[in-house]
Amino acid sequence: MVRLLGVVVLVVAAAGLLRWRRPAWYWLTFGVVVAIARVLVRYASVMDACGLTVPPSRWRLAMARMVNRPVPESRPPRILRLRPTRTGLVLRLGLRPGQDAFDVAASCDRLRHSFAMYGVTSREVRSGVVELRMTGYDVLARVQMPAKADRMPMRVPVALREDGAVHFRDYRTTPHALTVGATKSGKSVYQRNLVAELAAQDVALVGIDCKQGVELFPLARRFSALADNPDAAADLLDALLAHMEGVYQLIRAEQRITADVPDAEIAADIWDLPDHLRPVPIVVLVDEVAELALYATKEEERRRDRIITALVRLAQLGRAAGIYLEICGQRFGSELGKGITMLRAQLTGRTAHRVNDETSANMAFGDIAPDAVLAAIQIPTNAPGIAITGDSSGGWHRIRAPHTTLRQAVNACNRHAHRTPDLPGLAAFRPTAPVPVSLAKVPNPTGAESPATA
Repeated sequence: MVRLLGVVVLVVAAAGLLRWRRPAWYWLTFGVVVAIARVLVRYASVMDACGLTVPPSRWRLAMARMVNRPVPESRPPRILRLRPTRTGLVLRLGLRPGQDAFDVAASCDRLRHSFAMYGVTSREVRSGVVELRMTGYDVLARVQMPAKADRMPMRVPVALREDGAVHFRDYRTTPHALTVGATKSGKSVYQRNLVAELAAQDVALVGIDCKQGVELFPLARRFSALADNPDAAADLLDALLAHMEGVYQLIRAEQRITADVPDAEIAADIWDLPDHLRPVPIVVLVDEVAELALYATKEEERRRDRIITALVRLAQLGRAAGIYLEICGQRFGSELGKGITMLRAQLTGRTAHRVNDETSANMAFGDIAPDAVLAAIQIPTNAPGIAITGDSSGGWHRIRAPHTTLRQAVNACNRHAHRTPDLPGLAAFRPTAPVPVSLAKVPNPTGAESPATA
């Protein structure tokens, strides 16, 4: 008896230690069993308390009267499937006649408390079927991406959602995207993670970093073109427009619209072309777009109009040519001048990290998902990397990218440097190999030169 009591105490202590230090391990060892038992035992009473039951039908009442039985109880939605995951549970429900998916969504917070889960979200799978995704712990506190993610061409995992699912950046469905956030909010880490994932894809990376290249130039070995100042950015965007026109000429030459050509073989974008003719897709990353839109002189104003016009044209016409935009900035509002609102309207994907004011959140979500504005301004300062993401469908999610250091991103780009395509039209902007740090000389505040240190 004493030995059994000692084993029980040891198991309870181990469970408490895991729940405190390793919540994911606790969930996989102890939490998932307890959660499944709790859901199955409490299910009927919880659904009744949340108003998610329907009264018995007339024929059931009639049958009860005929056989002199008690009145049947109200029935909750049917459990079609209960599946454990590495972060929680997935509960698929079949709604009863008269129930609505909105009623389940409105009760998610009460279900979270009743089932003692960390979070509960719902989505309608099809008519009459609702899926509840329950998380057993805070998956965003320490992001751990799954070892095997469903990677596809032009579709890469970039973050983890609060319901435990992986958030993908899919360029085929969401060609262009905008990322906003204040300083130290996690934009750079999100961008590094995106570049590190794209480095393993057959894609050309083009960067515009007007902070003298401090963010993107360390990753230069995987980039086909880079610009570190507004003048170079204007020339690079003009070269991209010329490349886009050349791709459209290729598509036009390969359309072959005749009566004997099936509809599926008529080329309308680069993905309809044969593999041996298809140009490599291009992802354009713009870091701190405000540096491209601000001006102080008439000459800078003309350059600014040229840049914004080129970006708008790429956003409007570039998708079919395989050119996709990733634009980052602290703010992206009409105060940046004419053309900005038109450009923002073309950026379907929106991601907002912590912002300093509600206006910045409205710039990202005010026109597509007003409910996400409140969530964006509630991101705490001590949680860098947490962001709200949404698109033109109106849906939004809370996500957090895994912490990717600059060294990890550099290693990923160097490892896949052989995938860097050589684009003749952008050859003038191909970055050169950086000077080794041990050989570089940096000015000393005293005026003397000293070797740079890593």
